[in-house]
Amino acid sequence: MTDADAATDTGAAAGTEATAGARAGNTAAGTRTGDTAARVRAADTAAGTRTGDTAARVRAADTAAERRAAGPLLLGVRHHGPGSARAVRAALDAARPAVVLVEGPPEADALVPLAAGEDMRPPVALLAHAVDEPGRSAFWPLAGFSPEWVAIRWALRHGAEVRFIDLPAAHTLAWGGEEGHGDGDGRPERRKRQEEGAPEQRTGEREVPEPETGAAEPGVPERGAGEQEAPEGEREAAVRVDPLAVLAGTAGYDDPERWWEDVVEHRDGAGTDALAPFEVLAEAMGALREAYGTGGHERDLVREAHMRLQVRAARREFGDDRVAVVCGAWHVPALRLRAAVAADRALLKGLPRVRTDMTWVPWTHRRLARASGYGAGIDSPGWYGHLFDAPDRPVERWLAKVAGLLRQEDRIVSSAHVIEAVRLADTLAALRGRPLAGLTETTDAVRAVMCDGSDVPLALVHDRLVVGDVLGEVPDAAPAVPLQRDLARAQRRLRLKPEAAERELELDLRKDNDAERSRLLHRLRLLGVPWGEAAASRGSTGTFRETWRLRWEPELAVRVAEAGIWGTTVPAAATAKAGSDAVAARTLADVTALAEDCLRAGLPDALPVVMRVLADRAALDADVGRLAQALPALVRSLRYGDVRGTDTGALAGVAAGLAERVFVGLPPACAALDAEAAEEMRRHVDAVHGAVGLLAESGTTVAAAGVRPDIRDRWHGVLRALATRDTVHGVLRGRAVRMLLDEGRLAREEAARLMGLVLSPGTAPGDAAAWIEGFVGGSSGGGLLLVHDERLLGLVDAWLTGVPADAFTDVLPLLRRTFSAYEPGVRRTLGELVRRGPGAPGGTAAGTTVPGFAPDPDTRRADAVLPVLRLLLGRDEPDGPDGPGDLDGPGGPGAPNGPGGPSGPVEPSGAGPSGPYAAPGDDSNGNSGSNGNGGSSGGSGSKGGNGGSGNDLVGADR
Repeated sequence: MTDADAATDTGAAAGTEATAGARAGNTAAGTRTGDTAARVRAADTAAGTRTGDTAARVRAADTAAERRAAGPLLLGVRHHGPGSARAVRAALDAARPAVVLVEGPPEADALVPLAAGEDMRPPVALLAHAVDEPGRSAFWPLAGFSPEWVAIRWALRHGAEVRFIDLPAAHTLAWGGEEGHGDGDGRPERRKRQEEGAPEQRTGEREVPEPETGAAEPGVPERGAGEQEAPEGEREAAVRVDPLAVLAGTAGYDDPERWWEDVVEHRDGAGTDALAPFEVLAEAMGALREAYGTGGHERDLVREAHMRLQVRAARREFGDDRVAVVCGAWHVPALRLRAAVAADRALLKGLPRVRTDMTWVPWTHRRLARASGYGAGIDSPGWYGHLFDAPDRPVERWLAKVAGLLRQEDRIVSSAHVIEAVRLADTLAALRGRPLAGLTETTDAVRAVMCDGSDVPLALVHDRLVVGDVLGEVPDAAPAVPLQRDLARAQRRLRLKPEAAERELELDLRKDNDAERSRLLHRLRLLGVPWGEAAASRGSTGTFRETWRLRWEPELAVRVAEAGIWGTTVPAAATAKAGSDAVAARTLADVTALAEDCLRAGLPDALPVVMRVLADRAALDADVGRLAQALPALVRSLRYGDVRGTDTGALAGVAAGLAERVFVGLPPACAALDAEAAEEMRRHVDAVHGAVGLLAESGTTVAAAGVRPDIRDRWHGVLRALATRDTVHGVLRGRAVRMLLDEGRLAREEAARLMGLVLSPGTAPGDAAAWIEGFVGGSSGGGLLLVHDERLLGLVDAWLTGVPADAFTDVLPLLRRTFSAYEPGVRRTLGELVRRGPGAPGGTAAGTTVPGFAPDPDTRRADAVLPVLRLLLGRDEPDGPDGPGDLDGPGGPGAPNGPGGPSGPVEPSGAGPSGPYAAPGDDSNGNSGSNGNGGSSGGSGSKGGNGGSGNDLVGADR
């Protein structure tokens, strides 16, 4: 199979690789241990080392049987653990309970039937938010490999009842809202909830801190008399980091994830007691709870009290042997505790409540990752999903998947790479004493074999596969606010499917569908739902093109719920929000930016309110800087009348009035400014200059609004006033002169005179340097101006050479800032011109010029490339009068594919005596020979043959 075939048929290649990889894996396994029996013995030995001995395991199984007979089935799990999910499924198949109790908010009981639908695809999350404050919300994420999701789906398939037993979301949101404040700065405190079983909670998109209730710990057994208690800070720190880290450290592991993979994920539970893993894990968590109590999270006492009450109710209704509980393993010891009902109810008494709504929302693997800030998250959701879904040979299948991804990115990865990577991963696992190659071993193998030791493609594998961009789906029947339903309808109508992976969307606003898409994205941004971010268009700078980067994040569902207070449809909500924002805007620039957003979003009903506020603010605001800052956005809005079909007549009148006020107030405002204020005012002057140009170009609209047609002339008068006033800072005077020069309103002689006055010895060097920065500094193209006007360059050069030594060090930083902004080619050209001496007598005479700086273009050398250029462009023309292939008539260049000339022996100089293949501009005798169609001369043939694929441009003047 070729590389191209492998790249186009990844699925077939993956099957071949998986089969070959399986054989390689079996060979490697035999090499490591000799035979399968030896591997089993090694695994049993390792298990015995961790648990003590085989007898201890038997005793644990006996104890488990006794506990199962005495109470409900408690299945303690690791959230989002595929090993726990497989174990839960096996345990439920063995026990066949009548009711499954799941850790989660009881308000979600009514939403459980939706999980059985085919259109519900994990990862998803239960979203609870306060009715009166939608921003106060909490998520309970569930992936396809989450034990809770597996338990829910099992119960729905087997007709068992499902109930959630955690603390109600009404209490969770109210509790977090009352105590969600930090240490006086007004921002909610951020604490990562690392204990097992904690939902991802957000208040205003921030995680809710754990409350410090100071309650007693009735559910924790007392410590033995002879045990020494660790300091409280150390106990809390150990559990806050990760409960599994304590167990992993006790077992001699430095990586909790690797320990969990070895003892749970990589163990095949076939043929063993389905409930034994839960008893072992419960025993370990019991030891942790004895040593660390609640681990500093006192809210767990309240949550566990509610869970115990719900378990008691289910036991009374269904019986002890018909109840199964799926919860975080951290809570199992507390649920086994025989606490008094009155004590549990006392803990729940008086808890605050809020009215809540709950629904299902899509989730992403990226949001399941611990790196996203989710306390109960995992490091590699994509890898865990693969372990759960792979029916067999997980390592071989994973590496085949990695190979497919790298091929999509045009990297050469063959089946041999996959086979070798499998062998290397298995060998590393054997060297490290692991029962199966894990993510660490496969990553090392991919880096060494498929990525050639580079971490750059490995980062792509981590982002796309180890973490992943999987986005779940929820059915349309799931509860949602009216605004969310309207948005979903608009997304379907416009074919804008939400995706977790970032993608770029190019829009042509001249097309109806693209224009509707643009309006939807702008409206969502007005509502505070940043599904798309505007980006610079690469293909065109016209106003009819827009580029967006789209990426749907789960928390945007909360933003939509928050925006639901403004209306039931996206246009209505955006209109109401724009009117409110206009009234609440703090600056005039904010109002003009809002007017621009309303035009882009297509909100004609919002414009009257915004324009009224804009007119009132503009009439009362006397600050020229704020007026100048507001004008550009307002003038830019005038352009949308052409593409978007909006009426911008009212905007033109306000913009022209704003411009008149700027014209009057700008000269006094520019007087007596320091360097920092002058630089800021310079930016305002640049913005107003561009805005006036756009306003003047909108001639029809401006005339209809009753605006004076000489607005550009008035602006040029303002610039002349700035250029000639000594009280204006040098950077502003220089910039005004440059603008007038570029507009053709100032002759070059006059510009040179003004520069000469400024650069005269009577002017302070600092003021002169500021003038130069304003005139030729920054990205204004001043470097090219100096390149093409040697008189101005000579003035600058003469001034620099005349600056006194003591003043030169003062102006050097300003000069370096001015000239460092030039392109490298411009700086190099200026250096050559200065070295030659601009305007020097005889500077352009033959023999005295620097190579590359001839007085006139060398047309003969330039014309030599025309035949090749025509060949590249495919611009063949009919035969001319001088023979076939003649493109330019007599004296024209030879055709790219024409035959050789009728005569002309090959000469070293490249000058054939005759023929129609002379260089352009020469006579038909081919005297120049610079474009001769053949080896090294202008005779017939092309390197010994006919015209060939192009003329060899080897001649006297090459």
